[in-house]
Amino acid sequence: MGFILNIETATKNCSVSLAQAGNVVAIKEFAGEGYSHAEKLHVFIEEVLKEAGTTFSALDAVAVSMGPGSYTGLRIGVSAAKGLCYALHIPLLAIDTLEILARRVKITEGFVIPMIDARRMEVYSAVFDANYNKVRDTKAEIITGDSFSEYTGICHLAGDGIEKCRELLPEGNFVYHSDVTFPSSAEMAVLSYDKHQKSDTVDVAYFEPFYLKNFVMNR
Repeated sequence: MGFILNIETATKNCSVSLAQAGNVVAIKEFAGEGYSHAEKLHVFIEEVLKEAGTTFSALDAVAVSMGPGSYTGLRIGVSAAKGLCYALHIPLLAIDTLEILARRVKITEGFVIPMIDARRMEVYSAVFDANYNKVRDTKAEIITGDSFSEYTGICHLAGDGIEKCRELLPEGNFVYHSDVTFPSSAEMAVLSYDKHQKSDTVDVAYFEPFYLKNFVMNR
């Protein structure tokens, strides 16, 4: 059984893992205040291969976090993944960034609502049940006091967007997982293995990240 390289660059966390049969065998990640993905990503890729004592030729596939998230971060991750797949003639797997984040929260009942900061009072979010089935599609939304009121049961909030919710969504109905800030390539291992087993791949030439919103330059 070969390896799958997992790349997660949708947020401030630059994360790379190497997995075999759904199990992480090596991981490197760093979350800084700025986006340092361009400098760190290829270094991390080489380091996880070296730590596992293997080479690029042992890769069966490359998986990349597909978004939503940072426009620049997604471009860097997808470009690297495409380059590797093209050069090595191996398939590309695309993983939902919000599901990666949701899987960092372990619950037995209720809902997980992963949130990625999308500026001002807006977040990228989706809703998953306790088995990580998506029960509400991904969207960009402005948080209000009525957000997620249709979900009966405890809602577990995770990601760097949850700080926008504290004054509007009371604890009790909502549990804040402040220790879960960013998605990690560690949670990609199971997801990418499952996609690879099902041959659920994307076209290396034409795949584009799921930006959700158009890129806007800071002025």
